[in-house]
Amino acid sequence: MLLTMKTSALLSIICLVMFTAGCSGQKQAHNNIPSGDTHSVRAEVLAEGLENPWSMAFLPDGRILIAERPGRIRIFADNELKPESIEGLPPIWSHGQGGLLDLVLHPDYEDNRLIYLAYASQENGIGNTTIARARLEGNNLRDLEVLFKGHPATDSKYHFGCRIVFDRDKYMYFTIGDRGVMENAQMKSNHHGKVMRLLDDGTVPADNPFVGQEGAKPEIWNYGHRNIQGMTLHPSTGELWSHEHGPKGGDEVNIEIKGANYGWPLVSYGINYNGTIITNDTTLPGITDPLHYWVPSIAPCGMCFVTSDKYPNWKGNLMVGALAGQQIQRLVLNASNKVVHTEILFKDMARFRDIRQGPDGYLYVLSEGPGLFFRVEVE
Repeated sequence: MLLTMKTSALLSIICLVMFTAGCSGQKQAHNNIPSGDTHSVRAEVLAEGLENPWSMAFLPDGRILIAERPGRIRIFADNELKPESIEGLPPIWSHGQGGLLDLVLHPDYEDNRLIYLAYASQENGIGNTTIARARLEGNNLRDLEVLFKGHPATDSKYHFGCRIVFDRDKYMYFTIGDRGVMENAQMKSNHHGKVMRLLDDGTVPADNPFVGQEGAKPEIWNYGHRNIQGMTLHPSTGELWSHEHGPKGGDEVNIEIKGANYGWPLVSYGINYNGTIITNDTTLPGITDPLHYWVPSIAPCGMCFVTSDKYPNWKGNLMVGALAGQQIQRLVLNASNKVVHTEILFKDMARFRDIRQGPDGYLYVLSEGPGLFFRVEVE
């Protein structure tokens, strides 16, 4: 069976996690967070030595693809990380926070073999986030099509986004950060600080909210974001959920609503890295407020909902990886989408880049510093 590991060949990391409400001095967006639970969680390490792994995709044939930001797609199969990589990638601009970012399967992958890539591309030293697709044949990508390039191009090293999610109707959503210029997020004339929505072939849906609006990019679904690096569908409602990086403080969890303005930089719970004030407002009329926020920042990256019987006490919980925070957070939500409980897992183990529930029901995680691929087990 896929992912039945030869444990003698693997490194196991045992982490006993004790937590209380607001642990590590972290301010929560909501009150009434109970405390007192204890879990023993185990990271069953499946592969080591990855270089800035960013995303993973589970193929129907049992292989798992792992994107490394410098510009490689690695193959995990037969219980090991293979020495060969997927061939046929487009030129990748490994530039600051840019590089090969997300990879996802088309919802009809078993019929069309299409894989979608989010990556940084450039020409003459400037570039932006790009979305492309190609057919996977064996270990090769064929017939690559570039579907979208963020506008305008810039030499900035910051805030490329990017996550791709297909909804239940097979619309494609993806993100680009503000590219280091916060004012971009409020300007509909560019793609920076936005969530985009396209059809699977890269064309613009006629019902996108700003289609036909003078000066607005028709690909935009909503705006006012700083840098989204986690996005997933709610398993019951089908709503698109995301989290994004604040500055120094003010990371957020949001539901992505058509045409909405999420406020960056007009509102924020954070401040500049040098301690100066960005805004004194945390909410304003016409701004969609976050469901949850973190002060201080954890730098969230990667997220998924738990639906699996492998974790019966975690069903419906939202799992969030963290880079600067070097932890995974488990968020317990009530029926009103209020976070009523948090648990910190794997504290100080690594910078956590992606977390996804695999087809076998287990949670799989990618981390950097060290570059690991592991499975989460609860004892």
